[in-house]
Amino acid sequence: MTLEVPAHDGKPPSRIRQKNEEAILKAAEDEFARHGFRGTSMNAIALSAGLPKANLHYYFTNKLSLYIAVLSNIIELWDRTFNVLTADDDPAQALTQYIRAKMEFSRRQPQASRVFAMEIISGGACLTEYFSQDYRAWFQGRAAVFQAWIDAGKMDPVDPVHLIFLLWGSTQHYADFSTQICRVTGRKHLTKQDMHAACDNLIRIILKGCGLTPAV
Repeated sequence: MTLEVPAHDGKPPSRIRQKNEEAILKAAEDEFARHGFRGTSMNAIALSAGLPKANLHYYFTNKLSLYIAVLSNIIELWDRTFNVLTADDDPAQALTQYIRAKMEFSRRQPQASRVFAMEIISGGACLTEYFSQDYRAWFQGRAAVFQAWIDAGKMDPVDPVHLIFLLWGSTQHYADFSTQICRVTGRKHLTKQDMHAACDNLIRIILKGCGLTPAV
């Protein structure tokens, strides 16, 4: 389950509308990541997007609806990589693909990950609907696939729930705590090569911890 971005008229968005919405969501993502929900204004988002403030209210009625749209977009992108997981998949290949997809998201859209992290840390009030019974059923379905792999002898017996938490936390860490990583390692910023190296190490550590052999 994912939050729904508010629909405007039920029609497919025109190219101009789609472009404007993308610009607004990107600007909002950056502002919310820097200043949080309370510290962000619609005016600041409009300035960042390079659009009149009236345009924001045309697409999103208020700051809360825009904030929820940003969260919805983040969650949809994350969940999409896990939606097609099945018991027939090869666990080493499936986990490798998931880790690479999440790490690429952290590299390309670190601000989006930080918005989600800030919302969760502050109590997740805007995600109450998201963390509903439907989402718990989705989560249990992912854990059941891991358990099916274990029961079939495809991977070592690990707790599927904690494995999912490990996958989430380890891949998002490189976006949410990049400042800490850079200061500890003496880097100015994490490069594409840094992220790829981190990804390779996560794959090796996690797969070996599950009794799996990473693909060459």
